[in-house]
Amino acid sequence: MSVLRTKPIKDVLAQGEADGTDGRPGLKRRLGALDLTGFGIGIVIGTGIFTLTGIEARDSAGPGVVISFAIAGVVALLAALCYAELASSVPTAGSAYTYAYATMGEIVAWIIGWDLLLEFALGAAVVARGWSGYLAELFNLPTTWFGEEGSVVNVGAIAIVLILGIVGIIGIRESARVTNLLVLVKVAICVFVVVAGLFFVKAANLTPFIPPSEPAGAGDDGIKQPVTQALFGLEPSVFGFVGVLSAAAVVFFAYTGFEAVANLGEETRKPRRDLPLGLLGTLLISTVLYIGVSLVVVGMVRYTDIDRGAPIASAFEAVGAGWAAVLVSIAAIAGLTSVILVDLVAMGRIGFAIARDGLIPPSIAKVHPRWGTPYRISAIMTVGVALLAGLLPLSALADLVSIGALCAFVLVSVAVPVLRRKRPELERPFRVPLSPVLPIVSALACFYLMLNLSVETWLRFAAWMLLGALIYFGYGYRKNRLARREDATTPSPREPAAT
Repeated sequence: MSVLRTKPIKDVLAQGEADGTDGRPGLKRRLGALDLTGFGIGIVIGTGIFTLTGIEARDSAGPGVVISFAIAGVVALLAALCYAELASSVPTAGSAYTYAYATMGEIVAWIIGWDLLLEFALGAAVVARGWSGYLAELFNLPTTWFGEEGSVVNVGAIAIVLILGIVGIIGIRESARVTNLLVLVKVAICVFVVVAGLFFVKAANLTPFIPPSEPAGAGDDGIKQPVTQALFGLEPSVFGFVGVLSAAAVVFFAYTGFEAVANLGEETRKPRRDLPLGLLGTLLISTVLYIGVSLVVVGMVRYTDIDRGAPIASAFEAVGAGWAAVLVSIAAIAGLTSVILVDLVAMGRIGFAIARDGLIPPSIAKVHPRWGTPYRISAIMTVGVALLAGLLPLSALADLVSIGALCAFVLVSVAVPVLRRKRPELERPFRVPLSPVLPIVSALACFYLMLNLSVETWLRFAAWMLLGALIYFGYGYRKNRLARREDATTPSPREPAAT
């Protein structure tokens, strides 16, 4: 049995039928293009713009953080084009995991599935703690139970994860309604931030747009420095164009999650048309808003004075518009709520796809006959994220979410030309232009951003992958559906003839 065995495309498409497989109820097709775009924006616009803008502008890029967001947005858009072709050709739960299983082999599929679970789990946990902090600030709640510092158990983070997990389990239509409402709130306030903030922008705050490079602090060397600096023996530095690229790798976290749209292929009414619209619409809208908001923030306040924790709200307070800071806090709560919800929904679908293939116990992939959702795996994921969010300070792990997403994007980009070569006759409602050149550029760009993350992040990522390898070779390699099918079709050795 080979670790590079692939799953037949016909099996993937058959599993995506509404009536399910093996006599089990399937996922319900209830979503349209607008719902998918709402889910995408719901998960993308969140912690990244509300926190990372201040951190990276102050520590790495200065006003050049605007360029960092633009670079990260272009790379994300390239990856989204590759996702759009695969999602429209093979609309299924599991997205990149399933695409890899059909093109590059089982071990690659497991790596990418395990990788995506890391991305969404840590993303949801980090955002839940941020949500709890914003809620405490808005309503003056006790930091012992809702703050990031000084709390042993973050009750607010646990509560929001459990509530949204129940919403996600009850039904995809209900999840879409909640998400769309929250998206309207935060997009409206992001537009408000750009329009209102333009009146307070000062040209002096934008000069120099890319501050000159300077040596990094003592805490930014060793395993804290980017891999590119460690590999080539470069002196650790911040600012300059190197700082802009390093910031781009970190703020890429702000774009992660759009691939959650591709996980909803089996719950979309017209997936071949609506999945590309949802993916590309999400990235275009998010990129425009990110560039606009980051430009306004660094224009309102000198980058050296930007608040790391709440850069947008503090910027309005600094120019005497405290009333606007309240609106920003409301937008942050709405934005973070939708991020958590879509993270939990996406995790459930990825886990559902992996369990359905038998790489983890298939009994947890059961779909609820009434709600039409994979309720068992979703409940398990929800409890796990609630524990992480409540007990561990995960704000420092945003880089780990970025590297997980970028690794998945590299593999998805490679999968496009591979699938074209293996299955040229497959119907492709959306095609990546200039293939294989553009998918190769996408893969290289994503990998380059990975190299701009710290050595420490790569070590943590390697540890997670090692744990995944132990689970795969200890269980999934011999217990999955393809392995059982091979065992069933392998003829028994003949008895030796009597002498």
